[in-house]
Amino acid sequence: MKDAEKPRAGDKFCCISKLKVFLLALSLAYVGKTMSGAYMNSMYTQIEKQFNIPASLVGIINGSFEIGNLLLIAFVSYFGAKLHRPRVIALGCTIMSFGCLLISLPHFLFGRYHIESSISPQENFSVMPLCFVNQTLLSLPTEEPSTECEKEPGSSLWIFVMVGNIVRGMGETPIMPLGVSYLEDFAKAENSPFYLGCLQTATVVGPFLGLLLASFCAQLFVDLGSVDAEDITITATDARWVGAWWLGILICASLNLLAGIPFWFLPKSLVKEGETNEPEETSKNSLVTLQENDTNEAKQTMYEITKDFIPFLKALFCNPVYMLFICITVLQFNAFIGMISFMPKYLEQQFGKSASDAIFLIGVYNLPVICVGYFSGGLLMKKFKINIYQAANIAFWVSLLEYLLYFAAYWTVCDTSPVAGLTVSYKGTEQVSYEEYTLLAGCNRDCDCSLKTWDPVCGNNGITYVSPCLAGCKVSRGTRKSVVFENCTCVAASGFSSQNVSAILGQCDGGENCDKMLHYFLVLSLVCSFIYSLAAMPGYMVLIRSLKPEEKSFGVGIHGLASRVFAGIPSPIYFGALIDTTCLKWGTMTCGGEGACRMYDIVTYRWLYLGLPALLRGVSYIPSAIILLILKKKLKSENQVLLNAPVEMQNKVQEALK
Repeated sequence: MKDAEKPRAGDKFCCISKLKVFLLALSLAYVGKTMSGAYMNSMYTQIEKQFNIPASLVGIINGSFEIGNLLLIAFVSYFGAKLHRPRVIALGCTIMSFGCLLISLPHFLFGRYHIESSISPQENFSVMPLCFVNQTLLSLPTEEPSTECEKEPGSSLWIFVMVGNIVRGMGETPIMPLGVSYLEDFAKAENSPFYLGCLQTATVVGPFLGLLLASFCAQLFVDLGSVDAEDITITATDARWVGAWWLGILICASLNLLAGIPFWFLPKSLVKEGETNEPEETSKNSLVTLQENDTNEAKQTMYEITKDFIPFLKALFCNPVYMLFICITVLQFNAFIGMISFMPKYLEQQFGKSASDAIFLIGVYNLPVICVGYFSGGLLMKKFKINIYQAANIAFWVSLLEYLLYFAAYWTVCDTSPVAGLTVSYKGTEQVSYEEYTLLAGCNRDCDCSLKTWDPVCGNNGITYVSPCLAGCKVSRGTRKSVVFENCTCVAASGFSSQNVSAILGQCDGGENCDKMLHYFLVLSLVCSFIYSLAAMPGYMVLIRSLKPEEKSFGVGIHGLASRVFAGIPSPIYFGALIDTTCLKWGTMTCGGEGACRMYDIVTYRWLYLGLPALLRGVSYIPSAIILLILKKKLKSENQVLLNAPVEMQNKVQEALK
């Protein structure tokens, strides 16, 4: 009798129907999961610097989320619908929250972040020596013994971040499939599109909030509350700056935990909206029938799965349009996931922006227009009742237009920042060097400087030097951020005609040209994002309509699996590894060895960052063109059949084409 007396979707809970309570809770869960994802993607550069790890390792951490998702997707897809779906979603939200807590844990184990700096926050002298000509290395700081290094929290704590990301991926798995299926089961047919539209809105609101939160946290120093702001000798644009990445992920953990609470109190099933429970006598008979059907279904389930799985898989593999669409998706996703993962780093390196500004600009310029583009593309499909061939044509040509516009990004460039020994010689002539020995010159060769340290100073000749010692500076005055290094022989050697050859802390600022080029780049990304998002919905309809009704669920699942395995996981890893090859100056770990990259060859970086996606997307237009040819041929053959068919058959074929 319990099933016969199940609650109705319209039953009130705090003046709101239970189905609408589920919709609100699910929308909040969508906001929580997408906000966490956008926040993490924006903060990987901060995590890279916090743990002194290369970009390739950051790519592995990024891809670990997809691994967590894959671990449970098959289990959730099959068993989730048979369990108490709201409670499974609640459990998923709780696991996501725990994953976020794991990600933030290393900050509390790591201790204070140590900044490589020449300035002592308390005293008016240099911790690292200046250029003392003809003196021995006794003045240099001695290297810590290996036993001391072992005691310090190492960069291996990034493993907590990776494990937390895997757990977060596992927790997110049930939210979308079980949430959507619950709504579809108990909502009126005419209400279902509106409910799904609310969820789509949440998937845009979540990343927008995540990027705003990331922008705010990135401008706060990592040791917020435990370090006096006056003692920090670097600015947010410095390569050594680490924002409070752990703070935002704790906020995401709280939101995910709160989002899961309402699901614990929602029923397993409801009576569909607009329907009522049947009379008791009728319900007894129907209940017996339902129980018999359920028993038969349970007995047949395993047999049906084994019977239908292989034929379905074979049918999908023999569907040329479907398989070519998967190839397109894998190539395009490889391009976009790699670009999105490292876009904050690209804006930092190419245009000299702080991580906070870079994240904020990405969110403001891209997310709103993507939302408008998706909506417009869907509206276009609905209004003109576009068939599969027309949808494929729209997706192809609109996407191709955006692809051609994309190449304009190669002209939105900044001048390379002049750094002595790396991008220019000590005399000021251009030369790019990946070798450490070029940091030495006649003006600093007798100074016994360390070549490993990254502690840049800006000479009053406009050239940046890797450290005060390598600038040949012999005297310093002032304290904290206001320290000035004087008598810098390398500044004088560059041909700078002034009696006062000095340098100040930090890299030299980029020119005004950089701000203008950044503006052009962001406007271009806005236009490209809008145009490409217009093509997204027609493109997705090609996938859906290439499948038979009984194949759709399985086909969409295989498509999602392929995009994760062949794009979501590997793309950030090889993008990061390629970016590492453009590093000019590596940071140094406490116990020696290379840490996070401090400066890149921005010309090579730009060619790799923009060129690899261009290559991948260019190749994707080959299967796209083949799909157009297949659909055109299919349309011609169907039109031929239509001309020779009776009127009733013509109407059926026309319906099938829509």
